[in-house]
Amino acid sequence: MDTEKIIENLKKRGFDAFYAPTKAEAVEKALALMPEGSSVSWGGSVSIEESGLLDRVKNGKYSVIDRSLGKTPEEKYELMRKGLTADIFLTSFNALSEDGVLFNIDGNGNRVAAIAFGPNSVIALVGVNKVVKSEAELEERALKIAAPKNAKRLSLADEKDICGIFVKTRICRTKGRIKIILVGQDLGY
Repeated sequence: MDTEKIIENLKKRGFDAFYAPTKAEAVEKALALMPEGSSVSWGGSVSIEESGLLDRVKNGKYSVIDRSLGKTPEEKYELMRKGLTADIFLTSFNALSEDGVLFNIDGNGNRVAAIAFGPNSVIALVGVNKVVKSEAELEERALKIAAPKNAKRLSLADEKDICGIFVKTRICRTKGRIKIILVGQDLGY
C-alpha cells in the first residue's frame, strides 16, 4: 500500500490529509488541528475511542458535546443535534479507497450528517485496515467487516439494523474542511 499516494489522492479531492505511523502520533496531529476552547463532538467511532483521542479531548481545554451524558433518549438526541453545530466533529470512516474516496454506513445519521454538512471542521482518524484498492470495494468492506462488528458491539439483533444510511464522499467542496489522518496501524473496524 502506497500511503503517500493515498494522501496525495485525498488532497486532490479537496481533503486535508496527513499520515501518522502510529495511533499516538495520529492523536497528537488531531489535537494540533483543534484550537483550545473549540466546541467538539463526535459520532459513534471505535477508532477515535481506541486511539485515545476521546480521552484527551474530554480531559482537554475544549467545550465537549457528549451525547452519552444524556439521561434520556430525548436528551441524547438533542445532544446529537447540537453536535451538528460544533466547531469540530471527530469521526472515522468504514472504508477508504486508494484513490481517495471515503465511505460510511450509519445507523442514526448524525455521524454522516456532520461529515456532509455542519461543523466547520471534521477530523477523521482512519486505520490502514480500512483501505481498499478501489471505489468499487468501499461498500463491500463496510457491509462485510464494519457493520457486523458494530452490530455486535451495540448488541443489535441484526447487523442490518446498523445499516440505515450509506454515504460515499468523493470530494470535499469546502477545501480542507474534512481532515483525514491515515494511521499506519489497524484502528477500529
